[in-house]
Amino acid sequence: MKKILVVGGEGYIGQIVCSELVDKNHEVISYDNLIYGQKTNSQINKKPNFRFVNGDIRDSLKIRENLENVNAVIILAGLVGDPITKKYPGLSTEINQKGIKNLIDECAGYNIENVIFVSTCSNYGLIENDELAKEDHELNPLSSYARDKVDIEKYILSLKGKVNSCFTILRFATAFGLSSRMRYDLTVNEFTRDIFNSTKLEVYDPDTWRPYCHVQDFANILLLILNTEKSKILFEVFNAGSDENNHTKRMIVEKILKFVNFNEVYFVNNKGSDPRNYKVNFQKLNSVLGYQCKYLVDDGINEILTHLQISNENSFKSTKDLGNYTINI
Repeated sequence: MKKILVVGGEGYIGQIVCSELVDKNHEVISYDNLIYGQKTNSQINKKPNFRFVNGDIRDSLKIRENLENVNAVIILAGLVGDPITKKYPGLSTEINQKGIKNLIDECAGYNIENVIFVSTCSNYGLIENDELAKEDHELNPLSSYARDKVDIEKYILSLKGKVNSCFTILRFATAFGLSSRMRYDLTVNEFTRDIFNSTKLEVYDPDTWRPYCHVQDFANILLLILNTEKSKILFEVFNAGSDENNHTKRMIVEKILKFVNFNEVYFVNNKGSDPRNYKVNFQKLNSVLGYQCKYLVDDGINEILTHLQISNENSFKSTKDLGNYTINI
């Protein structure tokens, strides 16, 4: 069993990851400053092998206090996505670049065995043809969020041969699916909730491609990395997701409409709103680590619809207040 520090452990993905690690009997420290005002994970708060620390990645002293005797660090923390980083550009740079670099330096200084940086397939930005981007494909970040991710990737790779820690970079596809700390500002989740609530839905750039990954597959992949021999993951980059979950926005809407009868979806071709368009190749994840994602987009749609059907409908009326658009500074 390992002692694992999950930085950003109370977020949408973090709570799923922490729960999975605790269930596998690892000792888990969830380090998070609750910047969005969210609640901690009540499902595991009282487990003896779980501890929550309210801390900021910019607080070097507190980071050091919690790196003592830690075997692995999973870096999920940061301002996530384009809307929030556009709204708070200065804070975004301070957290997503300076704060993460500070955390990486502290991990290297403590010779942490495994350090996993959660990056994003958004780094590929815009691919004009139908080519599936492998890990060595040229990166073309089109937002400050993605540019900071690329910058951190380069910084990590520059440490190869200079530190004892085993760093691994995972470029995850866009997340979807249920979490105890739910987000409805992500494509699959938002479209599903809006159509369920009969909310008029305008879909911009409907034929642009993205890959998607279920939150449980996020957790499974991170757990797999922690249990993989170092020679396979040492300063390696992996696309994290599945080829089967490469979809356009139009395709996602069509999938949802198989479950829900709704006719107020409008497709708007606006090339200026979000130019990103990329399909991703995930074969390295399968060939090197032997992992095949278990959840399709259809599974996520079905579970969200089921959850909405058995929940108090009033809890899901608002579209934007459940997303990461407001933070506590």
